[in-house]
Order: sequence, then C-alpha cells, then structure tokens
Amino acid sequence: MRYQQLSSKHYTQNRNRFTSEMQKGGLAIFCSNDIYPTSADGHMPFKQASDIFYLSGVDQEETILVLFPDSFNKQYREVLFLKETSETIAIWEGAKLTKQGARDQTGIQTIFWISDFEKILNTILPEASCVYLNNNEHTRAVVEVETREMRFSSWFRSKYPHFQIERSAPLMHKLRAVKDNEEIAQLQRAIDITHEGFNRVMKFVKPGVMEYEIEAEYMHEFLRRGSRGFAYTPIIASGFSACVLHYIDNDKPCQDGDLLLMDVGAEYGNYNADMTRCIPVNGRFSARQREVYNAVLRVMKGATSLLRPGAILGDYHRQVGEMMTKELVDLQLITMDEVKNQNPEWPAYKKYFMHGTSHFLGLDVHDVGHWSKPVEVGNVFTVEPGIYIREENLGIRIENNIVITPNGNDDLFKNFAIEVEEIEDVMNG
Repeated sequence: MRYQQLSSKHYTQNRNRFTSEMQKGGLAIFCSNDIYPTSADGHMPFKQASDIFYLSGVDQEETILVLFPDSFNKQYREVLFLKETSETIAIWEGAKLTKQGARDQTGIQTIFWISDFEKILNTILPEASCVYLNNNEHTRAVVEVETREMRFSSWFRSKYPHFQIERSAPLMHKLRAVKDNEEIAQLQRAIDITHEGFNRVMKFVKPGVMEYEIEAEYMHEFLRRGSRGFAYTPIIASGFSACVLHYIDNDKPCQDGDLLLMDVGAEYGNYNADMTRCIPVNGRFSARQREVYNAVLRVMKGATSLLRPGAILGDYHRQVGEMMTKELVDLQLITMDEVKNQNPEWPAYKKYFMHGTSHFLGLDVHDVGHWSKPVEVGNVFTVEPGIYIREENLGIRIENNIVITPNGNDDLFKNFAIEVEEIEDVMNG
C-alpha cells in the first residue's frame, strides 16, 4: 500500500456512528466502485467509492459491506464480502486482501468471499425491518453512467420488491462532514505534499515554460512523496486562461508579464487537498496584479474569519459577497450605482466573482455535507474567492483549506507562501 492507512479503530468508530443513526431492525448495504474499462483490454485506475471506504478502509474492487446491528446472530452484525484472491490474481495483478488481512485492517470479524453474498443475504434479510441502500446524492452530481451501487440498487429492488427502502446518503452526509483527528491528519498529509509541489513550481516557473511542464513538476513531486497523483484534474492557467474557471487544457506557454493561476491538490490515502495560488510568470507582480491580488487576499482572510461553529453557510456566502463588492468598487470594476440597482438574484459583484467561496472537503474534493445546517467543529472547508477580469487577461483566485475548531478554525495551509512579498522572495531566492 502506497499510503499510511488509518487505524481499524477509526473505521469501527465510523461504523458505530452510522449504525447509531439507523432505524431499529435496519440493514444497510454498501458497494465498492467498479473498475471502468477504456477500450481493448484497458481500464481506468481504480478509485474506491468514498462511503464504503469511510466505513471500512477497504480500497479494492468487488467489495460489499453489510451492517445489521440488530441481527439476532452477532456474526452477521458486520459482514464484509471480498473478491476471492488466488495464485493467478497474485501473479497478474498482485494479491488482494485475505480474510485475516481484512479483519486486521477493518476491525470486521465476519469475512466472506463475494460469491457467498446472495446466500448470506437471504439468510439474514427475513429479520430486517428495512434496508438502507446507497446512492450518490451530492447536490452537484451529474451521473450519466451506471455505477455499481446503482446497479445493485436496481437488482435489490427487483429481487426483493416488498422491502421498505431507506436512504443511506443523508446519514453519510451528516457523518462524513465531521472529520476526526485521524482524518484531519490524513488531509494535512495531502496538503503538505501539495506544499512541496508548490515550492518546487515557484522555483521552476519562468517566461516560456509550457503549462503542461508545470503540471509535470507537480506530478513528479506528488508521486515521490507517496501521493497517487492529483486529487482532481489540475488547472494550470496563464494569462487569459485564468479567466476560464474550469480550464484544464494546460497547453499554452507562460508569457512574460502574465499571472499564472494554479488550482491543484495532491491526493493521499483517498483524502484530498485543494489549493489555488497565483504567481507572476517573471517573478514580480505588476502594480495592477498586486492591487487585484491583495483585494482577493483580503476577501479570503475576511471569509476565513467568518467560518466558525454555528455559522450559517447561506449567511456566510452573502457576507463574502458584500466584502467582494467593496473590493470591486475600490478597484473601479463596478460602481455604487450598479450595486444599488443590482438584481438580488445575481448581484453586481458576480460579474467578476461568479462562483461560490467554499465547499466541504475530504474523501471527495467537493465533499458531502448538509448546507442547511450550522457549521460544526470538525467540518473542513475550502476558502477560495477570486476576481476574473477578462478584459485585462487577469484572473486571480486564492484558496486555502480550513478545519473548524471550538474557537474558530485552523488554516491547514498556514505554512504556505501567500503574501505577494513571500511569493516574490521564493521565486527570486
């Protein structure tokens, strides 16, 4: 295993937290992701489904977890089904988890091969009062292919049509939004790896380098430090490309005088960092770049101060919009008349800052959580305001990741260069 795994105690506690939220007599089933094919005999790298990973730590395909806390037979209160390993699999792919290895890693004592799943399920289902099925209910999810969990849900509803079905997703969103110390440490590891990549790139960037060369520098540093690579497709955007919010071509040269926006993060153990930094290609900010950069930085610092226990995310985003409005007026990008006559559904500041300021972060880059509930200790958020001036070929976004603490928050990026002078010192040191 490339990364340091979390303790079996952590996964046992996660399962206990989930089962404590279930209805009496409920039985919950979670499935791993598929390995998705490309063409011929190729396939994409495996990425485990976040929910089954959160509950078990198992990071391989063809895995099913059954939680049935009220089962009369204690053996069936937690059951894990695994792909059966073999000598052939070990030769061609590498050995899969053994039953004892799974017990040690997950804390689950009852392990079967997945070929036994239907037989065991038929044994325990008659006791269940309802069945919890899982699905991707993220507010921004657009799923156009059938996942293994979707396929399983359809199969279960067809085969057992008379069972009462409950949804696991609302419970998982509540639980996964609150990170414990082990998860925060794993996130910090991903962030620290990202930091090393950023330091490397600041010393590498100069006029004439290609955006994809910078992407390669990050990848080199991430892999050599135990990451499996980028947490998401990186944005390496110089000049006007920084005004394209989801620019991922990364195929243009970095020109002298341009600013370079880099939205990148390392993955570590399935946890994800999410950083954005802007640096001058030639090592020195122009007066205008400095002016806009510092405006974004002030909004980021102000937004960070608002994120604390009890904050309401809707109110938070409105307050950040007010901060940004002031900065844009001061930059003479919008006028007070435009502000007074703005559409409340699309305020004047949205012309230059059109995306949200924060999202949950964790096992998914846009992690799950309930947006209608007050902010809690253990929530982890990004803070990422930006100003995008297309007419000036200038786009600036600055992004850190913070964890909510009893007295406010802790910036997990606090050791990163972020001030104009800090960035210039590293680039010219």
